[in-house]
Amino acid sequence: MELGSMVSAVRSQRVLLGDEIRPAVILIKDGKIHQIHSDISVDVPCEVLDVADSVVMPGIVDSHVHVNEPGRTSWEGFWTATRAAAAGGVTTIVDMPLNSIPPTTTLGNFHDKMQEATGKCFVDTAFWGGVIPGNQLELRPLMEAGVAGFKCFLIHSGVEEFPHVTDCDLHAAMQQLQGTGSVLLFHAERDVQQTAEEDGDPSQYSTFLRSRPDVMETEAIRTVTELCLEFQVRCHIVHLSSAEPLKLIQAARQAGAPLTVETTHHYLTLCAENIPAGATQFKCCPPIRGSANQEQLWSALKAGHIDMVVSDHSPCTPDLKKLERGDFTEAWGGISSLQFGLPLFWSSASKRGFQLSDVVRLLSRNTAQLSRLDNQKGCLAPGYDADLVIWDPERTFEIKEGGIHHKNKLTPYLGLSLQGVVCATLVRGQLVYREGCFCPEPLGKLLLIPPERSQK
Repeated sequence: MELGSMVSAVRSQRVLLGDEIRPAVILIKDGKIHQIHSDISVDVPCEVLDVADSVVMPGIVDSHVHVNEPGRTSWEGFWTATRAAAAGGVTTIVDMPLNSIPPTTTLGNFHDKMQEATGKCFVDTAFWGGVIPGNQLELRPLMEAGVAGFKCFLIHSGVEEFPHVTDCDLHAAMQQLQGTGSVLLFHAERDVQQTAEEDGDPSQYSTFLRSRPDVMETEAIRTVTELCLEFQVRCHIVHLSSAEPLKLIQAARQAGAPLTVETTHHYLTLCAENIPAGATQFKCCPPIRGSANQEQLWSALKAGHIDMVVSDHSPCTPDLKKLERGDFTEAWGGISSLQFGLPLFWSSASKRGFQLSDVVRLLSRNTAQLSRLDNQKGCLAPGYDADLVIWDPERTFEIKEGGIHHKNKLTPYLGLSLQGVVCATLVRGQLVYREGCFCPEPLGKLLLIPPERSQK
């Protein structure tokens, strides 16, 4: 079967249907799952892609990806980012409103973004808008135009064109979002008064870690929970790194806050204790914390207190990582991992008793729901898009620079051995990736999310 061709049927001994792995034949029609037969000997009147005992499950929906185009395409672009996504079994990404120039904070800027993305996406791509000071009257037009929701920062974002919001800005934005069904995403760190100036060797990771203590997340999340309860607007905490605010989150949910929370592959995989001096490829904000904190995040995932896991793929050019000086205080904060989310998660999760159904829930279904794509993505059932990842969860591989498909290859995962090899990726029934090769032309769609009508 040729790359880029439409697949009419997929047969496997291991198809994840609901919580069960069982043999099945999936029939595909017009890019959608048409029927699923549990009798794999059923006679189907078309060519069948037989993948033997490779696991077939819904493609990954990565709802936190910084593509950076237009404006910072030297960091990443739609062509390279979405190829990397396809190689990792990711069938849908949702692009963050920064670090592109201009950011997705006005209707005009959104049109610029769409124009840049057209014809460059190997997987389906949706878009977040942004909330910055003074743009509250842009939010409704952006919703009407099809953004999935909005993102804001409670601390400096790292780029001047996306300033962080004040409490006043948040109240104005919340009033615009009330009754719309849209969602506001928070980078939940706040500057707090330090008891003393922290000095230290900037090449030591511990120096950077002390500069972003847990209390910065806790105080930001306290603000978010109060706003969420007051306005009853859907709110979402992005990239939770600290386990300390989890009690606040649980209390707010029990009180009726429509609040969700994600963590990332780097917080679940990497530990502060193991970061070498000067290894600035490990820098991200909020920071990677200690191993005891990491185990608490895993426990919270298992208990359902954290809803989803994403990449927060945030690449840059290698020079911005200041590797030659090894300076954690000056280096750009962001980790590249879009291609490796599935094996990163499975390598650790499988050792902690997680099942394949948990992978779909945390990496596909809940992320699709967050971005209001759950009527078409993240589920293997008739009527849903035929977005499939075909992979071998037992096979291992090593991350090598030559096999990395995002634009800049610098990543803290280089040389790591992982469990779980993606064999093929289907987007709406089209074979976009197979065994290291891609379809010749991008086949992904730009996804515009219709706004929900105001609820009276």
